[in-house]
Parts: sequence; structure tokens; C-alpha cells
Amino acid sequence: MMKRLQDKIALVTGASRGIGYFTALALAREGAHVIALARTVGGLEELDDAIGEAGGTATLVPLDITDYDALDRLGASIDERWGRLDIFIANAGILGGLSPLGHFEPKTFERVLAANLTANWRLIRSLDPLLKASDAGRALLVSSGAAQSCKSFWGAYSVSKAGLEALGKTWAAESANSNLKVNLVNPGATATAMRAQAMPGENPETLPHAREVAETFVALVLAENTVNGGLFDHKNQSWV
Repeated sequence: MMKRLQDKIALVTGASRGIGYFTALALAREGAHVIALARTVGGLEELDDAIGEAGGTATLVPLDITDYDALDRLGASIDERWGRLDIFIANAGILGGLSPLGHFEPKTFERVLAANLTANWRLIRSLDPLLKASDAGRALLVSSGAAQSCKSFWGAYSVSKAGLEALGKTWAAESANSNLKVNLVNPGATATAMRAQAMPGENPETLPHAREVAETFVALVLAENTVNGGLFDHKNQSWV
């Protein structure tokens, strides 16, 4: 039986754990060849093993998302090997800790913006032509309720995700007359390491597992999903 993403080429950032790990695995199970990008080599190797056991294939890319020159080289390598990219999941991100705005160390605030916002702009520069070379390019940028709630002490993260939403919606508008569909998704509270960092007293067993979110991500990048410039709320399973 034909899998839903048979022979698609998919890039997932932050793929060594959490939502990125289970999304990469879910895409591979649906027949996509997964380009898995993350800093943690051990996590990528575990993912590669899991994908192999599921009958899928992967290319591992161990690098820091803020190594912008490497992101440029990644786009060139994808072009040389496949000539296109069908799916881009912009999942990598960092919290940067919780603090009053005036108490953030400048290097911490700048690191959060670099990883969560600027890196994704650099990836757009590198990947946009490849996604538009696909007959049904799909890009999914992972946002957060923090982009709108702007709670106390979440300043660096909230600002980065609000900027990411503006970035994604602008990219979608610029892609409206192409085969590329660009959307954002808010996964909501999920049992991940980042969530545990932000809410250390919370029982992770009360939260959805990352594999549940991954299934939503797969549905959003299918060719039949033709929404462009939307924001999907995973918890409510609806566009907002």
C-alpha cells in the first residue's frame, strides 16, 4: 500500500528529541526520506535507528541551528542531491530561561532570537527555491501560545515566537502564487524537555505526548492540505 508521503524529502530541525524526534519518525513511517537536523549527535543516532527499524531512511545533519553558514551549505547540498525539498518542519527552538525583561543577560536574549527567529529566516533564504521546486511544497513553522499571551518572565521566548509568526505569515503571502503552502502550528503544552524546564513542578503525565503532536504535523504537510498562511491549534484541532 502506498504511504502518504512516499518518496517525499522532508527536513526537520530540532529532530533529536521531543516533537522534532517524533515528527521525523512519523514522516519516515509515511515514506518520506527525512533530513534530521539537531545539535545532539546521540539523539540523532537514536532517531536513525528508530527510523531504520520502521523501514524508513534518514540523513543526519548534526549542527547548531545558529551556524548560519552551515544552513546555507545545507540548502546547496539538498539542491545538489535531490534538486527539491517537499517538506520543511521548523521545529528547533530554545526557551532561554524565564526572567523579567530587564534581568535577561544580553547574550541570552540574543541567543533566543538567533535560534528561534533569525535561524528560520536564514533557512527560508536557503530553502525557499527548493520548496518551490516541489510539486506540493509544505512548510510548517512551530510557534507557541506564548506569541500571543506574553506572560510575565517569558519575554525572550514570547518575542521570538511572535516574530516567527510574522515571518511565517509574510513568507506565506509571498508564496501565494506558488505550489508552496506555509503555515504555523501551536502544539500547546506537551511533555517535552523544554516544557519541563519552564514548568518544573508540572506532572508530564498530565500532558499530551510528543507523538500525538507529530501526527498533527504529518496531516498538516500532506498535499491535500492547501491552507496557506494559517495558524493551527493542535489542542483544539482547529485553524485560528
